[in-house]
Amino acid sequence: MIRLLRLFFLFVLFMSGVIVTFVSANDVTKPVIQLTIEDVIGPATDDYVERSLETATLQHAELVVIVMDTPGGLDTAMRGIIKNITNSSVPVAVYVSPTGARAASAGTYILYASHIAAMSPGTNLGAATPVSIGGISPPDKKDPDKDKENTNKPTPAEKMSAMERKVINDAVAYIRGLAQLRGRNQEWAEKAVREAASLPASDALKQNVIDIVATDLSDLLKQIDGREVLVLGEKHILKTSGLSVQQINPDWRSRLLSVITNPNVAYILMLVGIYGLIFEFSNPGAIAPGTIGAICLLLALYSFQLLPINYAGMGLILLGVALMVGEAFQPSFGILGIGGVVSFVMGSIILMDTEAPGFGIDISVIATFAVLSVVLFVFIVGMAMNARRRPVVSGLEELLGSEAVVIDDFEHKGRVNIHSENWNALCDTPLRKGQHVKVIGINGLMLHVEPLAPSKQE
Repeated sequence: MIRLLRLFFLFVLFMSGVIVTFVSANDVTKPVIQLTIEDVIGPATDDYVERSLETATLQHAELVVIVMDTPGGLDTAMRGIIKNITNSSVPVAVYVSPTGARAASAGTYILYASHIAAMSPGTNLGAATPVSIGGISPPDKKDPDKDKENTNKPTPAEKMSAMERKVINDAVAYIRGLAQLRGRNQEWAEKAVREAASLPASDALKQNVIDIVATDLSDLLKQIDGREVLVLGEKHILKTSGLSVQQINPDWRSRLLSVITNPNVAYILMLVGIYGLIFEFSNPGAIAPGTIGAICLLLALYSFQLLPINYAGMGLILLGVALMVGEAFQPSFGILGIGGVVSFVMGSIILMDTEAPGFGIDISVIATFAVLSVVLFVFIVGMAMNARRRPVVSGLEELLGSEAVVIDDFEHKGRVNIHSENWNALCDTPLRKGQHVKVIGINGLMLHVEPLAPSKQE
């Protein structure tokens, strides 16, 4: 009995050792997931980060490192990324790298939201003042003489409109909340929003804006090994020493989203869609223009719901296209055409209602499509409509309305000569030889004619 107990005790010790070894081995094999943000932050970036964090959770990753170099981006995409980071069960480190990179505007907010904020030497962050305030402010009317006499100049806050103050105060509260969540410098965060302040990496570390300055990713993982972070309200000690780094690149869905949410591409898709549907409606049964146009228009509408669209700009574009189509169908000595071009260009310029970097439409794209639209609608469609209005000059249809000469006297049915050809003809009134008649209908090889008025006879 004692022997059996000893054997059982040894078996329990052995299994405990196996379990501990297995758990330790699993801890060592936990990967570090690396993501990369190298351009403006938009809907595609949000999708990429969200899907990658889901993958990291499924792989039980120890840490996700977002290597960032961005001039900023859209507010909606930035907030989506921050929600994904703050609700992630895997700790997220944002690392501004390589040397010369920046985390400006939206990048500053994302850096503040991360569990670990790190930068390479020679990088900077800040300039987080929101610029997508909407609309175009009218120029201020200034009196030079009064400006010289007025010594009590208004402060920047006094110059701002009520809407601008709302946007600024909302952004300040948002970034201060993120700073409070991660225990970082709240005062400088507010300064970055109100005054567009910026900091280099070394100063950011001194002022408790970031946690670490690291020369490269290996140095970052070495410095944060054993550091305690708060993940979803629970303390978590990072164990990053010796872990393998697995890089996740954007998948096909993120790459497709990146293409169609490019403002220039979305703009082109919209115009191709409009043109395709116009050609399909003007020439029913063509199929190809309508099919291509419908697909392009649906893709454009999907892109526009993700982008900061000014619907006044959209309306001006549609009005411009309608005026140019009107010029093609009903020439107005250029009034409709010129008005259409002006409306089209103005609408294109203000279509993307934002000053966020990378989310405007290139002026060369606008100019190219303005010229193409004029050529397409005013000239090509106009010439096509004029051609359709011309009388038919070949085929049976050409005989309608033409004059023929009666070959022999006949009542009801006889023969006529038209275009040096003899045709059978029907007429409700008697006709005599040599009489001129007009073709009013065709039924197979039989013409329906009627006599011309006496004044038109030879």
